Parts: sequence; C-alpha cells; structure tokens
Amino acid sequence: MPCDSIMRAGQSLAQRNEEITRTLKALERALAEKRVKIAIGPTGGVAFEGWRGDARNGVSDACAYRSLSSEGSWELRKAVAAAEQVSGKRVNPNAVAAGHHSHDGGKTWGPGH
Repeated sequence: MPCDSIMRAGQSLAQRNEEITRTLKALERALAEKRVKIAIGPTGGVAFEGWRGDARNGVSDACAYRSLSSEGSWELRKAVAAAEQVSGKRVNPNAVAAGHHSHDGGKTWGPGH
C-alpha cells in the first residue's frame, strides 16, 4: 500500500507499519466519537473532515479509507452510511481507486495524481 512507502529518516518498514496501525486505530476512535466525519466528493471520492496535521502521520485519506474498508471497520461503515445519507451521494469505489481526493477535508476535490 502506498502509505507504507512514506517513511521518516531512519524508520524501518516494520516501524512504519506499526505507526500506520496506530494511526488508523486513532482514526477509528475519532470516527466513533464523531470528531472526524466523512466527506463524499462529486465523483464519489472520500475525504476525512477534521483529520489534520500530526494525527495523520503521513497517511492519506485514500490509504486510510482503503485500509479500514478492507478490514471491515464498523466505525468506517457507520461514518460512510451517515455521510451518504446527509450528502445524498454514494461512495464510489472506482473514484477512490482512481485517486479522486481532497487536500482540505472535502472542500475542494481533484483527480488522482
């Protein structure tokens, strides 16, 4: 997964994987506590509103979404269902796979890069 290839100087792959695991668990807690919400873009891409700065540890929205989705995260599923209901749009796995993303928590959207 791309998020494990972004390592800090001197960081091993095992250390990076541990950091990603801790980051995703913290994101799940933030989703459960509604401190972070899902934003759905016009093409069905996903962004995490309220997930900023150091809390991200270099993990992109797309990487976090794909990882939590593949794990069957209940907190992610609840947050996606709420976002789909509020926005009237559905998450589009093809848009997520193509890299449609936001760098500002869902205010603006761009194609994959």
